[in-house]
Amino acid sequence: MKQRRRKRQKNGTRIAAVLICLVLIAGAGVTAGLLILAQSRDYAKEHEASVYNRSLYQGNLFAADLCVTSEEVSLEGFQAESISAAGLFDLGQKNVLCGDGIFDRVYPASTTKSMTAYLALKYGNLDDTVTVSAHATDFNWDESVAGLQTGDTLTLYDLICGLMIQSGNDCGTAIAEYISGSEEAFAELMNQEAAALGATGTHFVNPHGLHDDNHYTTAYDLYLMFNACLKDQRFIDIISFDSYTASITGADGTVRAVTWNPTNYYSAGITTPPEGIHVIGGKTGTTDQAGNCVVLYEEDSSGNPYISVMMGAPDKSVLYEEMNLLLAAGITG
Repeated sequence: MKQRRRKRQKNGTRIAAVLICLVLIAGAGVTAGLLILAQSRDYAKEHEASVYNRSLYQGNLFAADLCVTSEEVSLEGFQAESISAAGLFDLGQKNVLCGDGIFDRVYPASTTKSMTAYLALKYGNLDDTVTVSAHATDFNWDESVAGLQTGDTLTLYDLICGLMIQSGNDCGTAIAEYISGSEEAFAELMNQEAAALGATGTHFVNPHGLHDDNHYTTAYDLYLMFNACLKDQRFIDIISFDSYTASITGADGTVRAVTWNPTNYYSAGITTPPEGIHVIGGKTGTTDQAGNCVVLYEEDSSGNPYISVMMGAPDKSVLYEEMNLLLAAGITG
């Protein structure tokens, strides 16, 4: 009965609307009535076009500042060997120059820390003093740390430098607890922000990159996240340091100076890039499962910027040999 009543009500409404239109047309003339209908149709078309174009424009705007590809890209003169993935991105021309395995799932190891730094710069106050918790110093002897001790106090800026230059896992946990209260809450924020950047093949469970089967990314996602970091000049300044000395106050009030040195071989002066290429800085990562990884920011002799990514090399010598081959073929070749 309720359905029939609703149908009758709808039919009655339609009949009433038709009668009203007939009265209006009879009173104002057929021409005026048709004009009203035409204007209504025009308005509807304009509104629909406006909404559609706005959505389309937003989509284009998101990709307009990115190097975009839907498939792998081969690079003449470079053949990836003994690595999981390689990518070279021309930031000036917005081109993917090389994309070998860039959409394959890989473990990021400490390249994760670029996303941690991104969130620290976005949500934190660099002058804030952070107290290091016991949890932030609970790492094994063979895991990369910056030498923090429980109860230490230092600025957020110091922590970001220790994170990106020394690759301190302790700095990563201290940042996570400062921003979100816990590593778990911070990982949720990392995933939200990664998705917002288009890094949909990524899932984080910690701020430092120590291995977890559910902690993964792709070389292309790493490009997206590192590219977002480079929008902040403070990030570029930090990764370009040859070294950084932090002033740390211990729990007992004593102050000590701790110097951190870069882990990537270019900034450390161990490896020389191809002629005409200047490596500004980047982030390394190494675990048994991830292999040896690095994401870099570099410029050619004309100052044109690039991002390069290399994942899963069996050792550091292969990592930088392959990276030099990639840079030479894609930038100076």
